[in-house]
Amino acid sequence: MDLVAACRAFVSVSERGSFTVGAAAAGMSQPVASRRVAALEQRLGEQLFERTSRRAVLTPFGREMLPAARRLVLAAEVLEQDAGSARRRPWRLAVPDICSPYDLARLVAEAKEHGIVLDLRVVGTPARRSELVRSEQVRAALLAVPPDEATWSVPLGLAGARDPGVRRLYVETLRVGRTDRASSGRGRRIWIQPEDDVPHIRDPLTRLRDAVGLRPSQLVVAPDLMTAAAEALSSDDVLLCSPAQAAGLALHWRPVGEIAPVRGYALDAAAAGDPQRIRERLGEAVARCLGAGPDPVPYRVSGARV
Repeated sequence: MDLVAACRAFVSVSERGSFTVGAAAAGMSQPVASRRVAALEQRLGEQLFERTSRRAVLTPFGREMLPAARRLVLAAEVLEQDAGSARRRPWRLAVPDICSPYDLARLVAEAKEHGIVLDLRVVGTPARRSELVRSEQVRAALLAVPPDEATWSVPLGLAGARDPGVRRLYVETLRVGRTDRASSGRGRRIWIQPEDDVPHIRDPLTRLRDAVGLRPSQLVVAPDLMTAAAEALSSDDVLLCSPAQAAGLALHWRPVGEIAPVRGYALDAAAAGDPQRIRERLGEAVARCLGAGPDPVPYRVSGARV
């Protein structure tokens, strides 16, 4: 038996003195109201109404039960109202600045279809997003994590303004003196954007730099993506980025020859968050924003798609 529905029928009939009128006021048919009140009487073990041909009159037991039934119905209505307000409350989510405005707009639109109102905060560094979650300034954030802890993974490679003409770009080819593109003797640089300035990406690249004999100055952490992209566009330097980012910047992307760096992302929620709901309903849209979708951006080598 639905106790709330039964009490709602009981209260409505008692207030109007009629099963027909009370049922209509409660948004149900008269037979349904009668069955619900009968079930409630059976549950409570006493008759609630003296039924006559014209009116439904409360019994002494019914009069005693009416206040409690009203409180239950009111509590249920408050609960339903609170649930509706919670569904409509914006779900504040911190996302990295690698996401394009178009993909973020699609994420917000898809969230609406699932009854979720997203309030996105574009935050440029993983550390800052983590801080926003800890301080509960956002309900959740997409945090940078090692690949083995990730829900979404994004392959990284090196991208430059010119087509390198190879399928993979080996870091060792950037050594000063072994490339025709060295500038002022400083060598070609690899630019790391703030999003990738995390140990599981930066440290393997640093070890690789030292192992193949690059200068320390050839691996640079940029203050922002714009600076790093501008250097790659205006020189022979390369940018560590995803295929999707390279396509958006009109750069030629290649996998790294020696290692396979990967961005990993996981959804971390504050105490008031509900990450499972976002992962289940918006997982594919989040993957698309991060460049981790099922259809990776293709790149070309000598006219051949690879």
